[in-house]
Amino acid sequence: MKPISRRELIRRLRKLGFRGPLAGKRHAVMIRGKHRLPIPNPHTGDIGVPLLKRILREAEITEAEWEGL
Repeated sequence: MKPISRRELIRRLRKLGFRGPLAGKRHAVMIRGKHRLPIPNPHTGDIGVPLLKRILREAEITEAEWEGL
């Protein structure tokens, strides 16, 4: 696993069935069924591995699923 851009994160989440990003309260969210997943706001630089792992855990996506994209 390595750092990833926000654009790439969104692209991969869409492949896994999420739609969005949609406007949330503080962060944009992506939705799959009833699951709302907040995603980081745009900023300079990539999303680091620790944050990416937290996002995947919250989205109930395994690292194997993620690496398989």
